Formats: sequence, structure tokens, C-alpha cells
Amino acid sequence: MLKYIKSYADSIEGIDIYPIISLFIFVLFFIAVIYYVKKMDKRHVEEIKHLPLDLDEAASQPFQTLKKA
Repeated sequence: MLKYIKSYADSIEGIDIYPIISLFIFVLFFIAVIYYVKKMDKRHVEEIKHLPLDLDEAASQPFQTLKKA
């Protein structure tokens, strides 16, 4: 199956640029995410880090908020 796709792709002029463009987009996205994480407020990171472990009333009784609304 791959040989059919490869033979078809070889007939397209300029097909060799697409892997380079996709790699470039991936690297730019990865660098942007790393930059965003480094610039995040440290207090916000601590809050997000402990979020799944926090047990407040709203999280422990989710159906009570539905009854009030």
C-alpha cells in the first residue's frame, strides 16, 4: 500500500518541501509552548499543580450545585 502512495507522491513536483515545512511548523510550535510555560506565573503553576488534589465542597459534591441552579 505504501509503495502506491510513494509512487504517486514521487510524481508530484515539489513534494520534497512538505516534510521540511511540517518539521519547521512542529519546531516553531514546540518552541512557542516552551516559551509560554517558562513565562507562566509561578503561583499559577503551583495552583494548577495542586488542582486535582484539592478537595473543596464544590468538587466533592458536584450534584448539589446542579440542584441550586
